Amino acid sequence: MPHSQDFAAMSDAAPGHLWRWAAIGWLLFVICVGAHQWRFWQQDRIDTDVLALLPINEQAPDIALVTQQMADQLSRQMVVVLGTAQWQDTRAAAQQFRDQLAGQTHVPLREEAIARQTSMQAALDFYHPWRERLLTAPQREQLPKTSDVALVQQALQDLYQPGVQARLSDWVSDPLGLWTQWWTTRAAQSQARLRDGELWVAADGQQWVVLQYALTGSAFRLSGEPVLDEALQQALAQVQTSWPDARMLVAGVPLHAEVAAVQAHGEINTIGWGSLAGVLLLAWLAFRSVRPVFLVGVSLLVGTAVALSVTALLFDQVHLLTLVFGASLVGVAEDYGIHYFAARQGEPQRTPHGLMRGLLPALWLALGTSMIAYLALGAAAFPGLRQMAVFSVVGLAAAMLTVVCWFPWLDRGTVPASRVATCIGQTLSAWPRWRQAFAGSLLLCIVAGLALWQGQWLNVQDDVRQLQNASSSLVAQQRQVSEMLGLPSPAQFYLVKGSDSQEVLQREEALKERLDALVLQKQLAGYSAVSDWVPSAQRQASNAQLVEHVQKVVLQGVNVQLGESFEPAAAKPAPPLTVQAWLAQPIAAAARPLWLGEQGGVYRSMLMLRGVRGQEALPALEQAAQGLEGVTWVDKPAEISGLLQRYRISMTELLVLGHVLVLAALCLRFGRKAWRAWVPTVLASLAVVLVMAVLGMPWQLFNVLALMLLLGVGIDYGIFLQEHEDDPHAWLAVVVGAGSTWLSFGLLGLSQTPALKAFGITLMLGLPLVLVLAPLFRSPVTAKSGKA
Repeated sequence: MPHSQDFAAMSDAAPGHLWRWAAIGWLLFVICVGAHQWRFWQQDRIDTDVLALLPINEQAPDIALVTQQMADQLSRQMVVVLGTAQWQDTRAAAQQFRDQLAGQTHVPLREEAIARQTSMQAALDFYHPWRERLLTAPQREQLPKTSDVALVQQALQDLYQPGVQARLSDWVSDPLGLWTQWWTTRAAQSQARLRDGELWVAADGQQWVVLQYALTGSAFRLSGEPVLDEALQQALAQVQTSWPDARMLVAGVPLHAEVAAVQAHGEINTIGWGSLAGVLLLAWLAFRSVRPVFLVGVSLLVGTAVALSVTALLFDQVHLLTLVFGASLVGVAEDYGIHYFAARQGEPQRTPHGLMRGLLPALWLALGTSMIAYLALGAAAFPGLRQMAVFSVVGLAAAMLTVVCWFPWLDRGTVPASRVATCIGQTLSAWPRWRQAFAGSLLLCIVAGLALWQGQWLNVQDDVRQLQNASSSLVAQQRQVSEMLGLPSPAQFYLVKGSDSQEVLQREEALKERLDALVLQKQLAGYSAVSDWVPSAQRQASNAQLVEHVQKVVLQGVNVQLGESFEPAAAKPAPPLTVQAWLAQPIAAAARPLWLGEQGGVYRSMLMLRGVRGQEALPALEQAAQGLEGVTWVDKPAEISGLLQRYRISMTELLVLGHVLVLAALCLRFGRKAWRAWVPTVLASLAVVLVMAVLGMPWQLFNVLALMLLLGVGIDYGIFLQEHEDDPHAWLAVVVGAGSTWLSFGLLGLSQTPALKAFGITLMLGLPLVLVLAPLFRSPVTAKSGKA
C-alpha cells in the first residue's frame, strides 16, 4: 500500500484532465468577454441618471411611472438664457451665439425654436371658436356677484377708453374684455414673453433671450470631456468679443449629467488606476518578481472585464456609480492571487497544482463569505445597489476562477523571498494571543451594543442628497433661471388620474379651487395645469352660459343708455375644445409635458407648483389633495428620504442576518473554533459605529452597506489565519491583501459622491481594526490540541 506522502507527491505531479479543460474553457470564455467589451465601449451604455439608482416606489407604482415619464421628458432638455443691457444687442448676440454653437458639429444639440414656431395670431385663431368658454377663476367668481349696473359701467368705460386695456377682439364680441383677461392670466404663468420672434424676459437690469435646446446625441459617454460646457463657453466667449457685458445662465439635466460623467471619469482613474498601482507595488515588494505582479494584474483585469460584461447583459446599461464602486473591487479581488503566491513563497518544493489543491478550501470559503456580503447589497430594492452587487460578486468569482484555472499553468519557476515579506511574516510570531478572548470579546460587544442603544449618539441622515454631489454653480444657475422664468419645480407636484380626459380635467379643476385659496394666503405663487388651457367640457358649458348671460345684460344696458342696437354676430356653436386638439398646436408646447396621456385604461396629468414658500407650506399643499378622488400629492425628496430610512433599517436587520449566515458557514469548516474567525469583524464593526457616533459623522444607509462589505472582506482574514494559524506566509498574504484593500477603499473615500464617500470612510476605519484584531483570536498555544 503506498504511503500517504506518495499520494501527495502523485497529486502534486498530476494536474488532471479536468483542470486542463477548465483552463481552456475559461480562456475561451474570456475571449468572448473581450469581444463583448470591444462592442460595449462602442455603444452608449453608460447611465448617469441619479434616479436610476433609486427603488421603484412599490407602494405607488403610478408615481414611479410619472417620475420616469417626467425624467424622460427632462433628460434631453436644456435652457440657455443670454442677456445684455440693450434688447437689440441681446437679439444680435443671441443670433451670433446660435451660429457659433451650430458651427460646432461635434456638439449633440438642436435648438427648439419654440418662440419662432409659436405665432400669437395662430394661437388666437385656434382658440377663437371657444373664446366665450374660457374664463379665469376670478372671473367666474366675480361675474355672478357684480351688479348689472356695474357691469354696464365697466363695458362703457372700456368702450370710451380703449387704451386702458389692449384688446384681442372687437368690443361688441367681448364688451368686458374677458378673453383678453384670460390671455393675460395665461401669460402670467411665465415671465418670458414673445418679442420680435424671440422669448424675452427682463431681469437684473438686463434684457434676456431664452434659448431652448434638446440633446440629439449622448453627452453621457465616459469620455471625461465636458463637451456641452466647453461648447457653451466657447460660444459665449465669441459673443463677448462683440458684447463684453453679455452674460449667460444655463439650466437642464444634460448639464448635470455631463458634470457627473466627468467627475466619475476622474474618480474611476483615481480609484481604479490608483488601486491597481498600489496592489502591484505591494505584490512587487512582497515577492520581488515580475511574474506575480503580472499574473495578479491579469486576474484583476479579467475579473473587472467579466463583471462589466455580465452587468451590461443583465441590466442593459451600467451606471457610472457602479463603475466607480467597481474600481475599488481591485483591492478585494487580488486577495486570491496574493494568497497563492505567498503560499508558493513558503512552500517552493510543492508543484503549483498541488499547492493550489491545498489552498482551495480556504479560497472557496473566503469567496463564499465575500459573496454573501456583496449579495446582501442586492437584497435592497435599489437598482444601483443591485448593479454594484452583481458587478462585485461576478468580479470576485471571475478573479478567483482566473487564479484557480490559470495560475498553476502560467506560474513557472520559484517565488524568491524578500526582505519585506520576511519582516511582515515575522511579526505574526510577536503578535499576542488573547487568552480570555471569548469572555472579553463578549463583554466588549455587550458594552458597545448598550452604548449605542442607550446613547442615541448616531447622527442619522436619510437625505436624498447623499446620492449625488451636484455642481453648486449649476444649482445656483438653475435656481436663478427658474426664478427668472417662473418655472415650476419638479420636486413636488400633484398626480391626477381619471378614466378619461374629461374626468382628469374635472379633478384638476376641483384641486385648483383649493389651491387658489393657498395662493391668496401666499403659500405658493401659482400653479400650471392642462385645464388652464383646456377646461373640461362641463366647465366650458357653464362658462359659456355665464358669458352669454352677462353679455346679454351688458349689451341691453348699453343699448338703453346710448340708444344703440349692439348685438353680437351669430355663430354656430363649436364642439367642446379637447385635449387632443390642443396638443397638436404649437401653443401647447409650454404645458404639453403636464399631460401624461393614457396607459392601461387610465389617463394621467400633472399639476405643478410655482413659488412654493419653503418647507412650511408643504403640509398645507398635501392637505389640499385630501378627499379628492384621483388626486395624489407627490413630494419626491420626502418620498426618497423615507425610502432611504426604511431601507437603512431593513439593511441593518439584514446585516445581522448576514453575520449569522457567515458564522454558520464558518462552523461547517471550523466547528467550535468558528467564532475566532468571526468575532474580529464584529468588534471592528461596532468600533466603527462608535467612532462615527462620537465624532458626529453622518450615519445613513450607505454606512450600513459598507459594514456589509466589511463583513465580506474582513472575515477572510480570520479564515486565512484559522486555516494556517501560525504560517507567516499566510499572514503575509493577509497583510498585503489588507493593505491593498484598504488603499482601494481609502481612495473611494476621496469620492465627491457622498454615498461612495460613506463606503470609503467606513471601510477605511474598519479594515485596519479587523487586521489588528484577527491575530489576537488565534488559539492559545496550550490549546492547539483542538480546544477552542
